[in-house]
Amino acid sequence: MAADVSPRLAKAAVRRRVIDRRSTRTDLAAAADVLRDHVVAWTRPGGCVAAYVPIGSEPGSVALLQELTGLGCRVLLPIVSGDVLDWAAYDGVLEAGPWGLLQPTGQRLGSSALVAADAVLVPALAVDRHGNRLGRGAGFYDRSLCQVSPGTPLAALLHDGELLADDLPVEPHDIPMTAAITPSAGVTRF
Repeated sequence: MAADVSPRLAKAAVRRRVIDRRSTRTDLAAAADVLRDHVVAWTRPGGCVAAYVPIGSEPGSVALLQELTGLGCRVLLPIVSGDVLDWAAYDGVLEAGPWGLLQPTGQRLGSSALVAADAVLVPALAVDRHGNRLGRGAGFYDRSLCQVSPGTPLAALLHDGELLADDLPVEPHDIPMTAAITPSAGVTRF
């Protein structure tokens, strides 16, 4: 990254490239099935997992959420509320929320609900080999991940080719991942 390019502008450039690449993907269902298997193997049955409902070409699936609940996991899903994510337990029912997101309909647990999570699955556009994550740029997850208990695994779900060898630009508010999960490589720990 050139010294005269701010991290924010550099992130925007990488974000555009990844989103453009994602828009041409045709393997979403197959990739989601393989990711589901990797996540299930990585997750402790009966634990509490904070996750998300993917939209568009994001990695993951509702089938993953159903599989986790079938293993006895309590699955927490985000609800957009203000500038920090609120959370609710997934009970199999989702409703439309802001920006086309699907959200759980159950009781809101507050932003501090993440403290109960044994693991957090985080949406990402890319992650570098140091665990630095590139999100969509709104900052919801970076503000929310401050609520996670120290030592809780944070895993970004990615498509193949989104675990980058080159360093991503980093800003002080960025929360690093402890792992990335891709269809081909499975779990990569940082």
